[in-house]
Amino acid sequence: MTLTQDRPLLMHNTMRITTGHLEEYKQAVRRAVEYVERHGPQLTVQVFIDDAQGIAHSFQLYPSSAAVLRHWSLSDPYISDVMRHCTVESLVLYGEPDEAVRDGLSSMLADGVVRLAGQHHVGFVRSPEAVTTEARLPDSASQGM
Repeated sequence: MTLTQDRPLLMHNTMRITTGHLEEYKQAVRRAVEYVERHGPQLTVQVFIDDAQGIAHSFQLYPSSAAVLRHWSLSDPYISDVMRHCTVESLVLYGEPDEAVRDGLSSMLADGVVRLAGQHHVGFVRSPEAVTTEARLPDSASQGM
């Protein structure tokens, strides 16, 4: 088997917020994200909430399977707090997790909640400082080539 520990993993978690728990859910997620921003290994965490539908989407980019395992060990109390206010409808994992991550997801894989969505092909991570508001074309493209 090919070693995959240094390949990125992207998780997309879809959660159904418990009726009447929207504000508690938002507060728990805010605390969890603030904690992992300071201490977690994720390259990015983004959470989107559809208040009217009671659905939340969390996207987390990890540099490796080892980072996922580190996150799980550090963040368990925060994850537990969030989970008091929602249920996981689906978790899609893009990339090639190692055996330890697959083992950690095994019960949810068996239930069909988690789906492994394929190998990483190509990509990059850009720091916010490197982003400009103006798209720049290469010189040849800007001259009509």
